Amino acid sequence: MNKQIILMASLFGVFAVILGAFGAHGLEGKVDEYHLGTWKTANQYHFYHTLALLFLSTFSRAKNASIRVSFWAFTVGIILFSGSLYLLSVRDLIGLEGFKFLGPVTPIGGLFFIVGWIGLFIAALRNRS
Repeated sequence: MNKQIILMASLFGVFAVILGAFGAHGLEGKVDEYHLGTWKTANQYHFYHTLALLFLSTFSRAKNASIRVSFWAFTVGIILFSGSLYLLSVRDLIGLEGFKFLGPVTPIGGLFFIVGWIGLFIAALRNRS
């Protein structure tokens, strides 16, 4: 599980850097300040939870169910929370104006983040070292 967590965190890290750079340089002047702020929020949470995954890998030797729950919750949270915010930021540019369902997806991703943090808390309580 440790290798799987590190690989996923590395992949998310690569995308977080690319998407952060794109938001800072590629979207300037193309979207308004509100949508640029939304992009930045998506990127911040993307980075925070990528780092959380890396931290989670330090516990993965415990082979604890809480670690697996946190891993999947953080992974799904990044995809739903940050992914929906990225898309909401640029939906007018890429022709997704009609995709109203994206707004409610964001808080679902946030719930996955909360589950991931609770799982990490439980894993820390159960860790014997």
